[in-house]
Amino acid sequence: MADKKVEAITSMDEDFAQWYTDVVVKADLTGYTSVKGFMVLKPAGYAIWELIQSQLDARFKETGVENVYLPMLIPEGLLQKEKDHVEGFAPEVAWVTHGGLNELQEKLCVRPTSETLFCDFYQKDITSYRDLPKVYNQWCSVVRWEKETRPFLRSREFLWQEGHTAHATAEEAEERTIQMLNVYADFCEQVLAIPVVKGQKTEKEKFAGAVATYTIEALMHDGKALQSGTSHNFGDGFAKAFGVQYADKDNQLKYVHQTSWGVTTRLIGAIIMVHGDDNGLKLPPMVAPTQVMIVPIQQKKEGVLDKAEELRERLSKVARVKVDATDKSPGFKFAECEMRGIPLRVEIGPRDIENNQCVLVRRDTGEKISVSLDELEAKVSELLETIQKDMLETARAHRDSHTYEARNWDEFVDTVENRPGFIKAMWCGDTECEENIKAQTGATTRCMPFEQEELSGVCVCCGKPAKKMVYFGRAY
Repeated sequence: MADKKVEAITSMDEDFAQWYTDVVVKADLTGYTSVKGFMVLKPAGYAIWELIQSQLDARFKETGVENVYLPMLIPEGLLQKEKDHVEGFAPEVAWVTHGGLNELQEKLCVRPTSETLFCDFYQKDITSYRDLPKVYNQWCSVVRWEKETRPFLRSREFLWQEGHTAHATAEEAEERTIQMLNVYADFCEQVLAIPVVKGQKTEKEKFAGAVATYTIEALMHDGKALQSGTSHNFGDGFAKAFGVQYADKDNQLKYVHQTSWGVTTRLIGAIIMVHGDDNGLKLPPMVAPTQVMIVPIQQKKEGVLDKAEELRERLSKVARVKVDATDKSPGFKFAECEMRGIPLRVEIGPRDIENNQCVLVRRDTGEKISVSLDELEAKVSELLETIQKDMLETARAHRDSHTYEARNWDEFVDTVENRPGFIKAMWCGDTECEENIKAQTGATTRCMPFEQEELSGVCVCCGKPAKKMVYFGRAY
């Protein structure tokens, strides 16, 4: 491709999986380690996570969430208490069998998730209705021994947050479950510029031990779906397994109703695959560690670097900004800015200084704009806002144009094979049909959206009366 700036990146259309790996490596987001499936989050990658974490944490706290930290090891006996839960995680658990040189009396599991730990904690911490609700969250890492791994999307250890709440009533628990799903959906759209579909997982796809699992589903550039966040209503099942009870106002012992919800570093993978192009990353300004890069042109000429530094100081009041004063060529610096996804580039050279102007270049569209230095701060602020909004609209247009309807089996199969994306189709509610669809096409139920449509009266697979409209798709 003649217009491809960085030859080291495989074209998306040629091999999307290789393109993804190339971008992760060339943008210096992660590094490999001596243990397969465990990755190093390099500064460029971790800085994105820090911005996700700080902005999401602020949104959590606005809804009354408090942060805690629980241990990373779970005794085997504790894990065994909730049968469905342990069966769901058994194949992925890593075990600690020795403490120093001594074999442990009881094996300890490295947390794959912390439901059992929170239940054990709540059982001791909750005694009365006055102790409720407990609306806790922890930021931590978990370990799941995945067979196939890929940076951000599926690694054996990953960073996440897991919220775990306890409530007096089923209604309060359901309200919190939906509330947190909405927090995730708003965050993805407003901060990550990723549009999502909100809905409920089917019985087959729900979390092990949950009464109901709700999800936000995003569509990647290659037409595959990515589960981007989940919120679970546990009802009182875990409470009964762990004896988490409280004395109500009438002095009767009752079981609490619990929820759990989480997002992970997988969101960084979503940002890459929703927004990136053949020149590398495209970061939405709100999660770009560097929002503006100043590139001095002919920087050895007197006054150029000083002016670049002056602009950096001015712009630092409105954006996260850096100057690239390295001895690389301007062309190389431009390509590097694009590779790293920096939303806005400022070019300043002797002629620009003479004319009291600079050139702003948008990463998302490539558009170049000459701006008077007198109005630089205002213009940069305005452009960053515009880029953020435009990236969401571009992603939404892509998703909508790759969302299809299938009213019968032939249409469904043809769409899965020839038009990658979301497929909306009617379903009878039978798990057997769900399994048949997956076995024959590789497409899975992504969610039963809250916004239901009646596409036809019959199931796309078996032809029996339909109960729900479902989003299907091949997924990561």
